[in-house]
Amino acid sequence: MTWFEAIGWFGAVLAVTGSAMKTIIPLRCIGIGANICSLIFSSFTGNYPSIVVNLILLPLNSIRLYQMLGLIKRVKQASKSDLSMEWLKPFMTRRKTAAGEVLFAKGDTANCMYFTISGRYRLKEIDIELLQGQVVGEMGFMSPHNTRSQTLECLEGGEVLSISYDEVRQLYFQNPEFGFYFLRLASERLFSNMEKMEEEIARLRAELPDVGPVQKAASA
Repeated sequence: MTWFEAIGWFGAVLAVTGSAMKTIIPLRCIGIGANICSLIFSSFTGNYPSIVVNLILLPLNSIRLYQMLGLIKRVKQASKSDLSMEWLKPFMTRRKTAAGEVLFAKGDTANCMYFTISGRYRLKEIDIELLQGQVVGEMGFMSPHNTRSQTLECLEGGEVLSISYDEVRQLYFQNPEFGFYFLRLASERLFSNMEKMEEEIARLRAELPDVGPVQKAASA
């Protein structure tokens, strides 16, 4: 067996191995190796159709591998980033708010989320006042029926930025950084609500009277 025949057989083994791979990056790496081996073998044997096919597949596999590695890098950067909204502001619309205005009410159809710039705002049902620079209204996007779970009222006039859910969907699918940002934002809100619920349950339990003496008196 000549050395280029050995390379040809090695390329065949790589091609079979690549077909059994379950993840895309190892598959692309093995595919590149198989393309190189096949090109070498085909060049020495004069198999021109194989040369043409591998000349097409080699750059294609290389480009796809580069794109996938770049995507993984961007996703890792996004997962470590903070929840800043600065980069999202150019996609949002500025509007003024007045004291007493209800920006949305519980049960309303949700179609946008807000970013508070100035003024004071309160989520009525859970009695939480929002600080400036906070996102609100994103949970309606995650709701199965796109309905509001809280009422947001303006306590003191100011300004907010808004972005529609249609624009949110476009950014979500086009930008992995925004996708991770939105998932982290929603998760943070859910965990925050769970903590407040647990605190309220603990407070109610502490306020309940001790039923032990009452039970003993009733059974006496």
